Amino acid sequence: MIDTGDLGHQVQSIINSYSKRGGICYTDGYHLPSLSTIRTILRQIEEILFPGYFETTVITPENLNDLIGEKIASVTELLVQEISKSLIWSAHEDQVIPNIDECKALAKSMTRAFFDFIPTLRHILIQDVIATYNGDPAAKSQAEIILSYPGFHATRIFRIAHFFYRLDVPLIPRMMTEIVHSQTGIDIHPGATIDHSFCIDHGTGIVIGETADIGNNVKLYQGVTLGALSIPKSKTVIKRHPTLGDHVIVYAETTILGGDTMIGSSSIIGGNVWITQSIPENSKIYLSSDYQQLIKSGRINRQST
Repeated sequence: MIDTGDLGHQVQSIINSYSKRGGICYTDGYHLPSLSTIRTILRQIEEILFPGYFETTVITPENLNDLIGEKIASVTELLVQEISKSLIWSAHEDQVIPNIDECKALAKSMTRAFFDFIPTLRHILIQDVIATYNGDPAAKSQAEIILSYPGFHATRIFRIAHFFYRLDVPLIPRMMTEIVHSQTGIDIHPGATIDHSFCIDHGTGIVIGETADIGNNVKLYQGVTLGALSIPKSKTVIKRHPTLGDHVIVYAETTILGGDTMIGSSSIIGGNVWITQSIPENSKIYLSSDYQQLIKSGRINRQST
């Protein structure tokens, strides 16, 4: 056993570094949101969204009401706790003395709003499942997509996080999307706007930035980046990421950059393409066989995905 008495110098040196260089956070006994608790919250929300898919309990018509009620009660308690922490932390960051009761009341209001949103969220997610099933010839069933597709996993967590992002909940939305990023390799900022019937095929390496705007029935393949051109930190409040219209397909490893870049509806963007300017609707963009020339053809005749 190590004699901690011999470690006094090292302990004091490390503690001194906290005041010199930061990297420590405590606010009058209140802590930051817990990453492990956010993971628990997400799993329980998934069980509410798709009963019978993720839990070990057998669900029947007779016990469904009680099980969902118990899960809502559990998630409510945890969400109020973690959102309260984030609001208290944010007040301290703004050098404002937080009103603890007001933070808890606001956290309760936000949590109630989320559960009011659940039926709408389920409708949106089922559209995503259908789009993925229709867009992937390898998909054998919608259950397979819900249970095992990393693209749909990333999408459903994004849509949960996006709700709280729009409510200006500090920290937690980004924690949610980074949890699923570490699990799937798909990096979607919670601030992005993604409309219905979204399909991610394979998915690994996809990056979607904070101000990206994605229309209906869009399909992205692995390695696609919807990113920003390098700008000063002071300009981060402007739109920095591209817009994709409806029925756009972007193939693997393509990079599309810039807040002014618009990919017109019903366009197809081939693989390994680098785009920093707008593309008209009904366009087809791809590299020549020797990878030296970017080629565009118009008026694509195809059915909408």
